[in-house]
Amino acid sequence: MHVVSRIQDCIIIALIKRSGVRTIIQPPGIPSANPTYSQAIQALGFVFVSGQIGTDPKTGLLVSGDTAEQARQALKNTAAVLAAAGSSLEKVVSAQIYLTDFGELARVNKVYAAWFPVGGPAKTACGVTQLYGGAKFEIQVIAIA
Repeated sequence: MHVVSRIQDCIIIALIKRSGVRTIIQPPGIPSANPTYSQAIQALGFVFVSGQIGTDPKTGLLVSGDTAEQARQALKNTAAVLAAAGSSLEKVVSAQIYLTDFGELARVNKVYAAWFPVGGPAKTACGVTQLYGGAKFEIQVIAIA
């Protein structure tokens, strides 16, 4: 799976470089964790949203230690980034979810289903050992612009 994902990433990057057109999306209410990345890039008719964790935009801290609550906040953050790009969760075509405790997937899926009802985007969920800032959940999406 990771090889296919890397190949897809390389193809997308090559197409963006060839077109030369990309717009950085940096909503004022959703600060980046650090200056090495943008919250999203709009290119080729899509919005590529960087991984979002359950950080409260007002405090910069995780909302709680609960995975489901972090998922809710991360989805709120994702919706805000997409809105700043003129898109929305309804236009998401692909979602990648990362969990530090894959046993939480059933709880996270309940939260996810509230935001993405039946017929939602293609989705991958992976268990990982660590996420930025001690987060337990992260989501990265691609949406139609």
